[in-house]
Amino acid sequence: MVNNVPDVIFYNGKITTLDERNPEVAAIALTGGFVTAIGSDKEIRTLAKPDTKMINLGRKRVIPGLNDSHLHLIRGGLNYNMELRWDGVRSLADALAMLKIQADRTPAPQWVRVVGGWSEFQFKERRMPTLAEINAVAPDTPVFILHLYDRALLNRAALRAAGITKDTPDFAGGRIERDAKGNPTGMLIAEPNALILYATLAKGPRLSMSDQVNSTRHFMRELNRLGVTSCIDAGGGYQNYPHDYEVIEKLHEDGQMTVRIAYNLFTQNKGGELADFKKWVGIVKPYSGDEYLRHNGAGEMLVFSAADFEDFLQPRPEMAANMEKELGEVVRFLVENRWPFRLHATYDETIGRALDVFETINRDTPIGDVRWFFDHAETVSEKNLERIQRLNGGVAVQHRMAFQGEYFVDRYGKHAAEHSPPIRKMLAMGIPVGGGTDATRVASYNPWISLYWLVAGKTVGGLPLYGDANRLEREEALRLWTLGSAYKSNEEKVKGALMPGRYADLAVLSHDFMTVPEEVIKDITAVMTVVGGKIVYADAEFKSHDRPLPPVSPDWSPVRRFGGYQQADAVGSALPVTSASMAVACHHNHVQGHDGKLSCWLGLSGQQGQQERPSFNHPWALGCGCFAY
Repeated sequence: MVNNVPDVIFYNGKITTLDERNPEVAAIALTGGFVTAIGSDKEIRTLAKPDTKMINLGRKRVIPGLNDSHLHLIRGGLNYNMELRWDGVRSLADALAMLKIQADRTPAPQWVRVVGGWSEFQFKERRMPTLAEINAVAPDTPVFILHLYDRALLNRAALRAAGITKDTPDFAGGRIERDAKGNPTGMLIAEPNALILYATLAKGPRLSMSDQVNSTRHFMRELNRLGVTSCIDAGGGYQNYPHDYEVIEKLHEDGQMTVRIAYNLFTQNKGGELADFKKWVGIVKPYSGDEYLRHNGAGEMLVFSAADFEDFLQPRPEMAANMEKELGEVVRFLVENRWPFRLHATYDETIGRALDVFETINRDTPIGDVRWFFDHAETVSEKNLERIQRLNGGVAVQHRMAFQGEYFVDRYGKHAAEHSPPIRKMLAMGIPVGGGTDATRVASYNPWISLYWLVAGKTVGGLPLYGDANRLEREEALRLWTLGSAYKSNEEKVKGALMPGRYADLAVLSHDFMTVPEEVIKDITAVMTVVGGKIVYADAEFKSHDRPLPPVSPDWSPVRRFGGYQQADAVGSALPVTSASMAVACHHNHVQGHDGKLSCWLGLSGQQGQQERPSFNHPWALGCGCFAY
């Protein structure tokens, strides 16, 4: 208990503090952006003075603000207002209806972009849209639809806008699907390199600087709506430092940050990675900045030769023979300059080779207290976890398996999926683990989908992946998303728990995460979010405390019409178009008829045993068995 005069007191709540000495309290006092006292209603309310704001929580569950340890917020913010989000949409009919509405209201030369955050298994139809369907609902407006890391679907207008013709050569590691006459069909395939997908997306128009500022503010507000108060930004492709950081720097200077960001620097130059880091070491120092925007070191891309690709529709790629040499040069330089670092690595084979490099460097240039960790690590082995442990490393896990689990099971089997990633083993070994999403281009930025995946062990399509041996209790999962993530930015002493001396970052929840049925976890939002003691988002019974932002711009933005993550049944009731667009491309009734071949094979459709396991020799036919190219 501290006798500071509180700015605000929240009382009559169920506050999960993650303070082991005082795990749940009824009231909390905030002063000057920090927690100053926690305890019973009687204890905390006696601290109030005439100027103290008093807010009755109405027995709502309160948690420390969520912290995404792997989010591409800075890049995502620049594009958020341009993107049509299928995150959370429950049917393909609704998704196509949204696409049609947005295509009709998007002015030339802008594109309609559906960029990640969805899986066909979330749809009741259990299939992908066909190219014919996309062209039918959007004949004139360019449409780019990204599906995980494996493919993009472009309508005819987008092929023209991107300049993709019969004569366009394939990308290295990528392929343009073509018809019998050699004409592009509209499908771009990563085999396994996603460069073909992202390079094509980058050809689309950008928003103006003022709209990018507006877009980033609305993206942060969307994260606040879901209870996110902090993140570690993992850089990303086409996110150049310092040019593409001008918007976030402006928001920081103007005091308009509502999500705290610790950012890593991601090299963009294949063959010039070491030069990038040598330049940046002279510009910025680790952990420089303040509590709202601070530097966090290098990665997730350190060298291109060490980057594997998480496309489970493709075989595991072998890393280049020069990986060890190039990675060693960069990591040695980082360790010598005491720069923390993170490395993208999906497969155990990549992790093993990287650890060979780290161990060699550590022998003559000790890594010591330099914080480092692997991102993703879906198939990391116990042997390599022991090596990570010996080097005082960590792991940041994301819910990518919630979106790709069906594909992983098909390629590697159910048994392999049961410990991919082996989160319970990591925790048992004492390895620091942070939770996150890897949003926005594959998995959704919604933290509650990740928390559902950690607790229930299921994909967004409902496929059980993990048994009890690899699922987490709710408080354990919450710790990954708070204290675990804070460790990844060296902030575990000021973030992640609600106790005196920590940042006053918290979320008041729509449903009680600690007690609701597992399936309800996916639908949780915040009804109030506080960052630095200030209410940055409020809704429902707390709506009077809200501070709305300027309207979404430009006025044709999909966010202005549809918002961001689509909560349960929020889309269909607002759509005038239902399944009319679904009749294109084949003669089957996709709503009531067959499911995708993969979902049938996995037993997701209720038809298991009624047909033989299908052939997967041509994986791009997945989705509908009569997928139109």
